[in-house]
Amino acid sequence: MSHRILLLGAPGAGKGTQSAKLAEEYGVEHVTTGDALRANKDMETEYGTPRSFMEAGELVPDPVVNEIVEAALADADGFVLDGYPRNLDQAEYLSEITDLDAVIYLAVDAEVLVDRLTGRRVCDDCGANFHVDFQPPEEPGVCDECGGELIQRDDDTEETARERLDVFYENTEPVIEHFRDEGDLVEVDGEATPDEVFERISDVLDE
Repeated sequence: MSHRILLLGAPGAGKGTQSAKLAEEYGVEHVTTGDALRANKDMETEYGTPRSFMEAGELVPDPVVNEIVEAALADADGFVLDGYPRNLDQAEYLSEITDLDAVIYLAVDAEVLVDRLTGRRVCDDCGANFHVDFQPPEEPGVCDECGGELIQRDDDTEETARERLDVFYENTEPVIEHFRDEGDLVEVDGEATPDEVFERISDVLDE
């Protein structure tokens, strides 16, 4: 059976980690908005191509994102969707184009999210991710994968992290309520270890 899973959660909640594990465990596509846009940046829509907005440094409009995501889901034999929908309009569109088997919200306290976001370190060379507390490199400041320098990205400072969370809560709370009202939403405590969180998600999917 192919699963159609939507994973929701604030920045730092662990969506990327859990989505990748789910895709591998259940043999489904890991669909992210960013990857879908990059893979289809020249797709023609009535509003223009995603490339035209991305190269101008502008947000890609909802109707364009919707079409790209719809195309990505249509090509997938089962999927875990991560990073979409970001607002109520997108959520309502998603409900129209697919029947989801599970909508899982990773619930994590805001202060825990700030700690997670500000502790992240990224390799400046290969892009590998580490965390000063949860996934430290063998040698501080040095990438285990390629030996490159680990840096803190500009959007992982505390001020930026709190701004990102404010935007998430403002835009995505209506999304969460939309799926709660439809009876699809299951909240999973996302504050445990990644393996424990994965086990909780698997329990929901295997019920």
